[in-house]
Amino acid sequence: MNVVILKSQKTDGMQLSLLLNTIPILIATLIILVVGSSVNMGTVVNAAISTACVVLYFCCFVMGFGPIPNILCAEIFPTRVRGLCIAICALAFWISDIVVTYTLPVMLTSVGLAGVFGMYAVVCVISWIFVFLKVPETKGMPLEVITEFFSVGAKQAAAAAKNN
Repeated sequence: MNVVILKSQKTDGMQLSLLLNTIPILIATLIILVVGSSVNMGTVVNAAISTACVVLYFCCFVMGFGPIPNILCAEIFPTRVRGLCIAICALAFWISDIVVTYTLPVMLTSVGLAGVFGMYAVVCVISWIFVFLKVPETKGMPLEVITEFFSVGAKQAAAAAKNN
């Protein structure tokens, strides 16, 4: 599966690979985990399905979706402030990781395992929508063009806000 994701990213670009391969697989594995946690199919079968889904989720996330925030952060900020902005983004990532880590036990006791997997599936659906609507394909574009592309979008948003 990882070979398919890597080849897709190389030939089709990150956005298309995320939309067609990575995020749908993440959603599917989480839905299977919800069903597996809700339906009692026997201890061994539930353990096998859960293990397979978690391994598949982890592999697809690490190869497809995991590095994307770091790549986007390196592309969207202007060169003069890129270092500081990447540091702020890294701080935000670590704070988010800590929040997810410390809220997991609370969520497990309040909504159960199926509820937690369901919430993560909803977050994956939201991420698919976000990637579809807001993340441009940057395959083959020089870094200067990408930076200009994002700065033009920011200038247009600022002009629209100023007119309102």
